[in-house]
Amino acid sequence: MINKIYFLFFSCIAIVFVACKENKSSDLTTDSTDKTMVDHHSYSNPGEAVIKHLFLALTADFEKKTLSGTADYTIEVSKGADSIIFDTRNLNIQSITVDGKDSPFTLGSKDELLGQALSVPVNQNSKQIVIRYSTGPGADALQWLNPSQTAGKKLPYLFTQGEAILTRTWIPIQDSPGIKLTYDAMITVPKELMAVMSASNAVAKTNDGIYHFKMVQPISPYLIALAIGDLEFKSTGPRTGVYSEPAMVGKAANELADVEKMVVAAEALYGPYLWDRYDVIILPPSFPFGGMENPRLTFATPTIIAGDKSLVALVAHELAHSWSGNLVTNATWNDFWLNEGFTVYFESRIMEAVYGKSYSDMLVNLGYQSLKKTVVELDPKDTHLYQALDGRNPDDGVGDIAYEKGAHFLIMLEHAAGREKFDAFLKKYFSEHKFQSMTTTRFLTYLDENLIKPNQLEVNVDEWVYGPGLPANIPIVTPERFAKVDVKLKEFLGGAPAKSLDSKEWSTHEWLHFITALPDSLSTAQMKDLDATYNFTHSGNGEIQDAWYKLAIYQGYGREILPSIRTFLIEVGRRKFLTPLYKAFVENGMTKEAKEIFEEAKANYHSVSYNTINDILVKAE
Repeated sequence: MINKIYFLFFSCIAIVFVACKENKSSDLTTDSTDKTMVDHHSYSNPGEAVIKHLFLALTADFEKKTLSGTADYTIEVSKGADSIIFDTRNLNIQSITVDGKDSPFTLGSKDELLGQALSVPVNQNSKQIVIRYSTGPGADALQWLNPSQTAGKKLPYLFTQGEAILTRTWIPIQDSPGIKLTYDAMITVPKELMAVMSASNAVAKTNDGIYHFKMVQPISPYLIALAIGDLEFKSTGPRTGVYSEPAMVGKAANELADVEKMVVAAEALYGPYLWDRYDVIILPPSFPFGGMENPRLTFATPTIIAGDKSLVALVAHELAHSWSGNLVTNATWNDFWLNEGFTVYFESRIMEAVYGKSYSDMLVNLGYQSLKKTVVELDPKDTHLYQALDGRNPDDGVGDIAYEKGAHFLIMLEHAAGREKFDAFLKKYFSEHKFQSMTTTRFLTYLDENLIKPNQLEVNVDEWVYGPGLPANIPIVTPERFAKVDVKLKEFLGGAPAKSLDSKEWSTHEWLHFITALPDSLSTAQMKDLDATYNFTHSGNGEIQDAWYKLAIYQGYGREILPSIRTFLIEVGRRKFLTPLYKAFVENGMTKEAKEIFEEAKANYHSVSYNTINDILVKAE
């Protein structure tokens, strides 16, 4: 990789420079020889030349399925530097100017994962680079949807998904989370459509199809996001609102009515919300994640619209990223747990503040149960919080280790220090490092100096962060409400009919606990009894359906309800739901059925989901 030929010193200085510039009051000491600061997933050379601001001017062509236009950068170049390097993958670079003059450029050799380095000659006086380009029709960050794949069925749709290293497939950029920039954009779309971005947004369609955006807070490249469709906006509070296709905007607004309360609760915990507004866009079902924390505008799956607010913890999670992730960002993808572990912890605290501790305890326990299973399935080296992802797809680090082990590490620290002291520590951490990037090494130094030593805590930090599996002192939350479910579960396994369970007050989380605790050895009669009583197969709640379908496949009931599972896998593109079901098919002699469903469904999957499921099926051959 081209970035390896650049001195480590320069890469380190770039990150330290950004940190100091954004927060001169920070007394955080940084070792400039810390190799963990180098982002091996980017060709960029920020120690020599770095982007500071982007003006993006693009036109969306739905027939050709391309975005085309210019990326106009303000840059800073260090003394003695002679080039600036951008990340690209499958982009058509047409021309480049430096300070208004045509410039030569060089594209490096292609790497299947990282793409190509785009090198442009500069000197220390260079201030502006304009890159004219267009995307390829198969750009992995972009999902172009036909009208039939939308709720309205009349107009096409486009959305982007840049995390982790896919922004380079639609913008030539220094695609590293350790680099932060501000941006403006002008996006031209068909007049009947509306464009929104992770920036300031209009609340109604324009007459000419031209939309202007501004993001004044510095963000990492993976957080630049765009959606174009038949959209409508509805307010849910002074700083909050929802965008969606018109057919579901009312339902979505009702479901997300408590989001303003969540913002207020989050601010009370860890300081002011610094992004002006917090809006949510409900995307078509092919969106590969539950949510994506794009600043000012969370991108969310429609599967959270359950009709009873039972799945809005996902919104609390994405909101929490406004502090952990967007405000203080992992410097490299090896440090991903600093985003997600903190956010899962923060999510539970928001949910506790809004809905009570008995509710949040269920979320924490479900996460722990999932984590236990994940640790058994993974190679021990992949169960460390700090991941060694060099040479691997950073997407490999997305899962329960970063999310749930990371969250439980923070719960352990909270228990050790006491909630009051731990909250004060986190609030100070977010405040002192806002709009900066953070490595694991730097965080642990800060943790030691600001929480552990002052409070004389005896905690096994290295075992948690750099060791495999689950430490013996992992905190286990035992929800009262789950204890009551366990009583009914025992009765059912003892022969009681499903209708006798007295479960009318159960939430989605209690049902998930019940279903996931059911053994694979259930009889078909018991499965049918549960299904006839509670209609799990057709529940309409994606979380419950996914858990039930997985159990059904392992138990042998899957073939009886295969048409419903097939419909679910075709209509829903959320990877969290797809992966366990395709794996269950493969592990239970139903690979043929899995491949048939995938052939029918794959056109509806974003590349993130497509690649994961394709790998599962290829390995099954």
